[in-house]
Formats: sequence, C-alpha cells, structure tokens
Amino acid sequence: MLHNCGDFGIVNAIQMALSEMQIPRHQAAIFSGIGCSGKTSHFINVYGVHTLHGRVLTFAQGAKLANPDMKIIAAGGDGDGLGIGVGHFIAAGRRNLDLTYIIFNNGVYGLTKGQASPTLRLGEKTKSLPTPNTNYNVNPIGLAITSGFTFVARGYAYDVRHLKDLIIAAVNHKGLAFLDVLQPCPTYNDINTRDWYSGMDNLDESKKQHSRIYKLEDTGYDPVVHYDSETEFNEKLTQALIKSLEWDTKIPTGIFYKNEIISQYEKRIMDKIPNYMENPPSSQVVSSNGKPTTDISKILDSMSV
Repeated sequence: MLHNCGDFGIVNAIQMALSEMQIPRHQAAIFSGIGCSGKTSHFINVYGVHTLHGRVLTFAQGAKLANPDMKIIAAGGDGDGLGIGVGHFIAAGRRNLDLTYIIFNNGVYGLTKGQASPTLRLGEKTKSLPTPNTNYNVNPIGLAITSGFTFVARGYAYDVRHLKDLIIAAVNHKGLAFLDVLQPCPTYNDINTRDWYSGMDNLDESKKQHSRIYKLEDTGYDPVVHYDSETEFNEKLTQALIKSLEWDTKIPTGIFYKNEIISQYEKRIMDKIPNYMENPPSSQVVSSNGKPTTDISKILDSMSV
C-alpha cells in the first residue's frame, strides 16, 4: 500500500474500535478477501483468515455459524465484494447473521492496476483507463438495504475517529451490518481524491470551499426502525434509499438504516435446533485419536449396490 493510501485509515479505525470495545483477542476474527484490502487480516492482532476473491462473506458466515460467540468482521474491496462476490453479498442479506462486513470502496481494482470497479461512475475515466467507463455503477448502500442488511452505514477513510465509531456501532448491532467506506486510491483513482472529497473544487458563489462529505447525524436524520410495523419499515427503507442516491456535491456518511426487530439467523436456527447456542459446531468433538467420531457406516451400507 502507498504511504497515503486510504487502507491505512480503515485499518487504524478497526484497531481503535476493537481496542475501545475491549474484545479479547481470542474472541474476534478478521476475514479478508483478495485485493489491496486483503492484508487487513494480517495487520490486526486477532484471529485472521485471508480467503478467496469474492468469497470472504461465505468464510465469515461459516465461522459465525460454527462459533456464534465470536465477533466476526469481514473486509474486502469494492471489486471483490460487488463484482465477483455480489451474489454472496445478496445471499448474506437474506440470512441476517450477526456479523460485520466492511467494503473498502475506491472505485478501482487497485491491486491489478486500476481497472474500473463496479462502483466507478458511468463515463468517468481514471488515469489507467484507456477510455471512459462504459458501465453504470453499483450503489453499495442501496444494494445492501434492498438485499436485507439490517445495519447499513458509510464512513470515510480519512475521518478515522468517525469511522471508528461507525465500526463499533456495526459490531454491536444485533444482525448483519454493512459499512461502505469511501477510500481514496492515490495510485489509480485520480478523480475521487482526498482533495475532491474535501471539496477543493466545490465552491459557492463567494468562492468558499465546501467539503462534499457530511454526517447524517448532524442533520437530525433518524435511521432506526423503532417498532414492528410495515409502515415504519417502509418509511425507514425509503428514506435510506433516497439518501443513498446523494452524490457529487453532497455525500452523506453515517448510519443510513438500522433495524434490530428482524430476527437474526442464529435465532431462526434455534427454532429447528433448540440447543444450537449451547452446543454449536465449534464445541462438538468431531474426531478422536485422528479418527472421526461420527459413524456413517450405516449410510454407506444403504448406498451400496
């Protein structure tokens, strides 16, 4: 990573969040995909699993199901999670497992020399593209909301303290949390730069500079679904979707949507396996003296011809 890469701000925010929450190291795990964000699991002193391109959510969900007491954070890039991994992104939303997914959103495939990622806007041409981007962009916030994520937020990599607070809120959320982090790539994205986000070209009539980034909480915005009502659900979903479309001169950060009324996947499992939380897969003995404890000989016998 380049010395002023936005990845460092995100990694620092995760470290600060876990430290402030005082989560024991053996009770937290970071899963990462492939790309510039992939080293995240190496930089934080908890359990770390460096997985495959686009598959970080499948590994993270498996770990959470195996050991529901663990605090799980999945981290990946916008190309990793919203390109090859977008099917897993949508499928995860349907389950609502209690874990946190952080996407490092820089608009390019930074590890493979700056190709347009799914979040780069139509018609934009970064310095490594021979021609302007010909695809319409994915809206990460809107996609998370419509896929079923019950906590949806956006942070900015260079506002580390605010990002740290958002990570704490995401990890504490009872359900599936998504955090889209706007992360300038000083190597390949020469459009959405630190200066661009700070509004150096965003001037009013008096030539005063205005940052594009603003915080939803400073405007009185309420993202929380307070009671179990279809009307309340729809109103909060609608306002979040509308806010997710703001861009260019005003870009909102903060929590867009938060719903702890929808049941977690772990509780749905308990409807079928009542002792699931007391006896999860990670607590079960699967082998003894190098041999599996499960006897499947009867099943094999029944399949013999």
